[in-house]
Amino acid sequence: MTNHARSLTSAHDRLLHYVGGAFHESESDGWIASVNPSDETDIVGYVPEGTADDVRAAVKAASDALPRWRALPGPARAEHLTKWAEAIATRGEELAQQMAREVGKPIGESRGEVARCGMILRYYAGEAVREMGDVIPAQSPGALQFTLREPLGVVALITPWNFPLAIPLWKAAPALAFGNTVVLKPAEASSRMAVLLAETAEKAGLPAGVFNVLLGAGPVVAEPLLREPAVRAVSFTGSGAVGKLVAAIAVDRNIRFQTEMGGKNVAIVLHDADLRQAAVLTAAGAMRYAGQKCTATSRVVVDARVEDAFMNELRRELDALPIGPVTDAATALGPVISARSRDSIHRALRESNAEVVYQGRIPTDDAYACGFFVAPTVVRGVGPDAAIAQQELFGPVLASFAADDLAHALALANGTLYGLSASLFTRDLRSALTYIPQIEAGLVRVNGDTTGVDPHAPFGGIKGSSSGSREQGSAAREFYTEIKTVQVNP
Repeated sequence: MTNHARSLTSAHDRLLHYVGGAFHESESDGWIASVNPSDETDIVGYVPEGTADDVRAAVKAASDALPRWRALPGPARAEHLTKWAEAIATRGEELAQQMAREVGKPIGESRGEVARCGMILRYYAGEAVREMGDVIPAQSPGALQFTLREPLGVVALITPWNFPLAIPLWKAAPALAFGNTVVLKPAEASSRMAVLLAETAEKAGLPAGVFNVLLGAGPVVAEPLLREPAVRAVSFTGSGAVGKLVAAIAVDRNIRFQTEMGGKNVAIVLHDADLRQAAVLTAAGAMRYAGQKCTATSRVVVDARVEDAFMNELRRELDALPIGPVTDAATALGPVISARSRDSIHRALRESNAEVVYQGRIPTDDAYACGFFVAPTVVRGVGPDAAIAQQELFGPVLASFAADDLAHALALANGTLYGLSASLFTRDLRSALTYIPQIEAGLVRVNGDTTGVDPHAPFGGIKGSSSGSREQGSAAREFYTEIKTVQVNP
């Protein structure tokens, strides 16, 4: 991402805000280049830095649309979400190709993400027609007492680049299903995808102002957005440092917030595990999409009795993972998002003084010369408190540790500030039942990789990974609605 003056951009390349049901150019004089991670000479679009006026316009549009949208019956809101799913499906291949181009996600995973968007929207279309309260016995004779679940109002959504359609939708879909209106602030690196998402919302006939996209630099527009009096909640996914700032502003304003802030996810491989299965899933969890998932496997803890055998299996699986152009359907591992990310990962590896037990090779032909590629790497020989074992690198790097037994493995696994996702590989039911209550993670797997979650299942972490609330599934209703208790007396 590079700053460019307005004079360096053409009108065709400038990305527009989507506010009040129409696309608008920013008042900003500054522009940020969104660059293809596979080819830094390819500028996907120019993102406006944004202004306070842009923020106010987006929040006003959402506020103006709120009374009519929240008054719509649930089945009517459900119909809008279903039409949005259909609009996305109509442009599915185009969206996948553009995703591969803007954020470097391999086309196979990009297609999967687009398909997931339809699942998300249809799921919340169903949620919009479910019961929205309970009848409660009253102490007063003849009285009727019940609860209603009502929308919060205008909701700010701040989303990362790595799932440029799915994360905005798994926040926006429940917010809209339950009667809120939305201002989405995407990461600068995925702004083009957010604009395309807005185009599908417009095509689906979503009422003006219900869904708004506010582009811009985080420091310029995100804080003013959160401080707008009409904004009653914020859902954030991103780094821990920014998440803490989001939470501080929300607490200061006494508005609802949820923050998802990454992880240092672990796979535990016990001596009785199916080592082939463990290697296949650990390799995929660590390296696909260049490790750029908040649930990616970044640590593996292996019973010392099978460490060498597991490493041999893991090397074979890593060798089999295709590194290639993101437009190739066979590619599993493409570039990281930026030169800054690539350089940060390389620096962390150099400074770790770790033993490199595996390192893949990036092809040297012209197709890779201008991309931000990082070779898949496995290291060991560092202490559990080392930076490379504690800090989220967001790249294709796996740190390996040996454990004496399950108790030792759990101590190593739990020894980070994060608590998002974990997996245990074992054939022993007793070990699995010991691990499940003791592992400090919000997403817990047995004989599965650490990545992903079903769209209808609650998603979130504990400790430094999350503010504690959950996204997706029935948990979304808890965040995007508030309870009103009503008593009617004769």
